[in-house]
Amino acid sequence: MNMTNRNFVRGLFIMLIALGFGGAALRYPIGTLSRFGPGLFPLMISGLLFLVGLATVIRARFTAPEPLNYNFKNILIILVALCGFVVVSHFLNMLLGIVFLVFVSTLAGTSYSVVRNLKISAGLIAVAYGFKYLLGLNLPLL
Repeated sequence: MNMTNRNFVRGLFIMLIALGFGGAALRYPIGTLSRFGPGLFPLMISGLLFLVGLATVIRARFTAPEPLNYNFKNILIILVALCGFVVVSHFLNMLLGIVFLVFVSTLAGTSYSVVRNLKISAGLIAVAYGFKYLLGLNLPLL
């Protein structure tokens, strides 16, 4: 298979991510299905993700190849957004970090909408509050 086929490379990348998370899950006790340990759920999810990647690779064999191209400007924008999220979250708070991440990362898209960015930010902030107050994670939201 040609490594310039976007669908093929996408499937390989998904499989690689699944293997990485599956390998990390194996560091924890798996347990049994009746009394499972902390490693079973991530292992099951990574197994399903691996199957999605495998299906993508197989499907790429039977569909017309899509050319793989790299837009280094967009890669740089995403890296700046991720690094900025970490810096803003560390020195200010995570809520501002989330807003920064959304507004900067969407510069890499084909269209830019402030209203859409505000909606995405609100949704991610709601998820962060859910993680903090419903799941008890220690997130520096304020």
